[in-house]
Amino acid sequence: MLVVGLTGGIASGKSTVSNRLQEKYTLPIIDADHVAKEVVEPGQSAYKQIIEYFSDKIPDLLLPDGHLNRGSLGKRVFEHSDDLKKLNSITHPAVRKSIFKQVLLYYSKGYRMCILDVPLLFEARLDTFCGVTIAVIASEDIQLSRLQVRNPGMTLEDCRNRIKSQMTSEERIEKADYILQNDQDLANLYAQVDTLITSIRPSLLRTALEYFPPFGAVSAAAIILSKSFLNFQKLKKID
Repeated sequence: MLVVGLTGGIASGKSTVSNRLQEKYTLPIIDADHVAKEVVEPGQSAYKQIIEYFSDKIPDLLLPDGHLNRGSLGKRVFEHSDDLKKLNSITHPAVRKSIFKQVLLYYSKGYRMCILDVPLLFEARLDTFCGVTIAVIASEDIQLSRLQVRNPGMTLEDCRNRIKSQMTSEERIEKADYILQNDQDLANLYAQVDTLITSIRPSLLRTALEYFPPFGAVSAAAIILSKSFLNFQKLKKID
């Protein structure tokens, strides 16, 4: 089974691409945002850790029903990079565990492909386990415009903080295998998606072979090793 990592900055159009893949191609989608909400539900380990760390920093951290006030938590971490790192260190391990369980579930059902819809795909290093990675990119002006329409209660400064807290488009372009440029209309974006899926979708023969244990194990190991090697080479260039 080909695991495709899908990522993109806030208001880039990643969710639009994800919906297209699910509705037209009936591909299973593992939505990291949805998983992230589940792992911080009351009673979960990540929920308890967040309360322990942030309760003194955010007076209205909890809603009356005991759930986290995601708006206040988000505002805090997007204005304080150290707090964002701490939040990620709490939630990422729980999210990864849940994602891997879902990947195994879709593999056991015989799917040819599944999509990991993960905003922080590269930051969380989940790209290491993907056969292919796709980044949806839009200019910052377009991101700001979309964010303000989608969240009228957010100030322009809040929107800028959200964008600046994430990996830049240039960094995503450097890391991703494929780029979907979403600065035009929906028809243009859909055309890019359709062309890409046609080119990367595994054949039935390859899928059948990957369900044969020896071949599947070698294929999975090759993907992980090649991704790790490429990441290592990129780090050497930075040094």
